[in-house]
Amino acid sequence: MRKLPPIMVACLALAAAAACGSDTGGQPAASGSAPAAGGGAAKPLEGMKVEVAAKWTGDEQANFEKVLKAFEEKTGAKVTYASTGEDTGAYLGPRIQGGNPPDVAILPQPGLVQQYADENALKPLSAEVQAQIDQNYTPYWKELGSAKGQVYGVLVKAAHKSLVWYRQSAYDDAGAQPASSWDDLIKNAQTLSDSGVSPFALCAASGWTLTDLFENVYLSTAGPENYDKLSKHEIPWTDASVKTALEKLAQVFGKKEFMLGGSSGALQTDFPTCVTQVYAQKKAAMVIEADFVAASLGQSGAKVGEEAKIMPFPKAGDTAPVILGGDVAVVMKDNKGAQALVEYLASKEGGEVWAKQPGYLSPNRNVSPDNYPDDLTKQLAQTIISAGESVRYDMSDLAPSAFGGTDGKGEWKDLQDFLRNPSDVKGAQEKLEADAAKAFKK
Repeated sequence: MRKLPPIMVACLALAAAAACGSDTGGQPAASGSAPAAGGGAAKPLEGMKVEVAAKWTGDEQANFEKVLKAFEEKTGAKVTYASTGEDTGAYLGPRIQGGNPPDVAILPQPGLVQQYADENALKPLSAEVQAQIDQNYTPYWKELGSAKGQVYGVLVKAAHKSLVWYRQSAYDDAGAQPASSWDDLIKNAQTLSDSGVSPFALCAASGWTLTDLFENVYLSTAGPENYDKLSKHEIPWTDASVKTALEKLAQVFGKKEFMLGGSSGALQTDFPTCVTQVYAQKKAAMVIEADFVAASLGQSGAKVGEEAKIMPFPKAGDTAPVILGGDVAVVMKDNKGAQALVEYLASKEGGEVWAKQPGYLSPNRNVSPDNYPDDLTKQLAQTIISAGESVRYDMSDLAPSAFGGTDGKGEWKDLQDFLRNPSDVKGAQEKLEADAAKAFKK
């Protein structure tokens, strides 16, 4: 699976973190919990130890630990945090085999939920946790965390992947305006090209960026139901709906002047070099990627919301696409403390404590955007809420890694090959189908 930058969205927010409180907002307490304050009331998990493992380090870890502290104050539990590093599977595997997994793990890909469920390494979520999921999440997210008829996981942190970042000065110089449709985006590209600037810096050496681009176009043109079917390989990649999406991509891939350095340059540019090309080097006007682009602005001097602007990924069909990546909390030891912690993370209360920290987006529909510390994050959160039932998870991260998450293989390579030769839509579909069929059989 793809590896995102370690600090990912940590630099997204412009404002410092707001003070973290433990205001319950009128939400139900954690399983079996009593009020955290007042009258010296006993706390339901007093003295209980809970270990939680996740990939976060640095600022992301510090922000998450503020959420854990709020849970401790509420329940009396003592929570310890273990960082898995970027390869969560490599960290958890030996601990599972040794019979000593953490109480709670937060997994960076839903595919790991399926894998660990097959290995009987997960515990079903309690009725109290599932009540929070039913109250705060759409049915799609519940299904995403389920396997073999049991609910094992809940998405607790999201990355917003349906964005186009643009350089305001390039748009001003060309007289362009943000696009609301795919056709507008293509017209903008021509306007920018005519003004003497390359419209797109594509990070095509990092194949996962092309899967993100395809997924946005496909969700918009084919709709959520077909998106779900393709993600499970219930329809083939030779389907007409895939052809439509690839033909849209060919409108960009087929014009070398639309891509900095042409197709060859795009295929030699990794992420986040493409961000540098747009904002530091000012060689291109746009980069198509997620909210974590903000963490790669570096020394460019471009401020989010000023020179570094975003637009929602423009509609290429009937659906306004909203695609998320993110992290799923699971229980690996079935005890009261583990279930209570996941219940808290799935609640409105826990989500709002976390939302006050920078670099966080919640998929919980009841976490108000007003909790976020800056206007950009509020805007992104609102698009998730507004998308409702049509929001979807990154398709390549749902697929077997041999197809959707391996450099130089499967979907990554096939879309890179299509970028080289965008006139061969049929050939690209046949390659994608052959590789998907092989991976999904295993």
